[in-house]
Amino acid sequence: MPSKQVFESKDGAVYTTSNGAPVSEPYAAQRVGFHGPLLLQDFHHIDLLAHFDRERIPERVVHAKGAGCHGYFEATHDLSDITSNKLLTSPGKKVRATVRWSTVGGESGSADTARDPRGFAIKLKTDEGNWDWVFNNTPVFFIRDPAKFPHFIHTQKRDPQTHLKDPDAFWDYLSQNPESIHQIMILFSDRGTPNGYHQMHGYSGHTFKWFKEDGSFVYTQVHVRVDKGFKTLSDAEAGELSGSNPDYGIQSLFEAIESGNYPSYICYVQTMTPEQAEKFRYNVLDLTKVWPHKEFPLRPFGKIVFNENVQNYFAEIEQSAFSPSHLVPYIEPSADPVLQSRLFSYPDTHRHRLGTNYQQLPVNAPIVPVANFQRDGPATFISQGARPNYQSTIQPLTYSGRAGTLEGGCRDKERELKHENYIGAAYRDLSEITELDFEQPRALWSKVWNDQQREAYVQNVAGHFKNVKSAEVKARQLSVWAAVDQDLSDRIAKAVGAPTVKPLKAKSAQEAVNFRHNIGLASNFNKL
Repeated sequence: MPSKQVFESKDGAVYTTSNGAPVSEPYAAQRVGFHGPLLLQDFHHIDLLAHFDRERIPERVVHAKGAGCHGYFEATHDLSDITSNKLLTSPGKKVRATVRWSTVGGESGSADTARDPRGFAIKLKTDEGNWDWVFNNTPVFFIRDPAKFPHFIHTQKRDPQTHLKDPDAFWDYLSQNPESIHQIMILFSDRGTPNGYHQMHGYSGHTFKWFKEDGSFVYTQVHVRVDKGFKTLSDAEAGELSGSNPDYGIQSLFEAIESGNYPSYICYVQTMTPEQAEKFRYNVLDLTKVWPHKEFPLRPFGKIVFNENVQNYFAEIEQSAFSPSHLVPYIEPSADPVLQSRLFSYPDTHRHRLGTNYQQLPVNAPIVPVANFQRDGPATFISQGARPNYQSTIQPLTYSGRAGTLEGGCRDKERELKHENYIGAAYRDLSEITELDFEQPRALWSKVWNDQQREAYVQNVAGHFKNVKSAEVKARQLSVWAAVDQDLSDRIAKAVGAPTVKPLKAKSAQEAVNFRHNIGLASNFNKL
């Protein structure tokens, strides 16, 4: 049909079909006669419907609800004494950053203010590839054994029969896995309901290894601390906002950036030498423990400013894909078993959700050229032209000039193996509960929190825990709190009208430390 008129938007774009042909009437559909059936030849209409039927991609299994924006990271200090990474040894160097904050357990339409951990993922587009920081807003996590993760998430979601959230499943699981108590203490404090996404800290939680050219390394944990201090909501405020404005976090972030009140953060690193790790009271690979700041002080190394709202949420945030395995030279994962599991799981879910070429999407694409032997597949934007797709002697690729692995320099394998004490056997054991699991939660309750914070925790957790129907589950979880502090357990029991219980029994701290020193650090992450 000849075009009678052209539709233009404010930016001058002409309305077209998906293959670029101009369309005279966007809402028209071709018919056989004035009242006849539609025509299959009407590509514009058929393509519109077909695309509409497919315009939703699978939402994330976890971290489905989120907000994001863009900004930059700037290196502020020279860390050449602990790493040879180019960015971390170049004060003043700036790189583009994309961030996505999220709740964990809710669906894409759930409330931003739910009591839930928050994801805090940042993609740094460096001169040596993309480096993803896949963090949470808490420094610890519920579990330290990766085999427990899928089942744990199931208990935080919906019951397979009722399709309702199930407090019995929630607390049944946690009470069976008492190593979760440290995270529960944080989650049910007011820190469990941050005031928006952009007014909270971020933590790597996992331990990484930062290398130098000579092969030496330190263990690290990174903290991203909001400049103006984290802000929280009370349980009542968070509940009210869940009903009145479930998108409160997304809205407050967008409006802050639009008004020029840019979220900004200072980046710190904690470091621990292999020798310190072997003498550390806790397992350096245990995701349920923190490193005391007095013993391992925070060292500043950079700042982050988020100063740019997205133009299209789907393209720039929903399609963003972060993974702890997206690393750069001289940055490596530790043997932390949950981290090792995530190194596979995150890219695997991206390949399912976005396709095998998810790294070629504009929001995920690195700023440096990509040259490898990966080819084809759906949504191939960068096909690498005529370059051979194998290791060719006719047209060879250039490889990194550094000796050793991609990530490091000249590696002292003998020193690494001696420290990490790898033995030629596989273990299928889960870690055991010891008194060490209750030391840090006990300090949080008795030394860090004041009376007001202790009372807020009791009321916050009782508001959720009171909905548990099973007396057995209630007693089991109360015994976990009693192992932290008997008064804590008794106060929660009184608040929910349950009988008081005695502490859960666990191995002594000395048994755990002796076992760890005898068996060695690397195998220690399987057994405490």
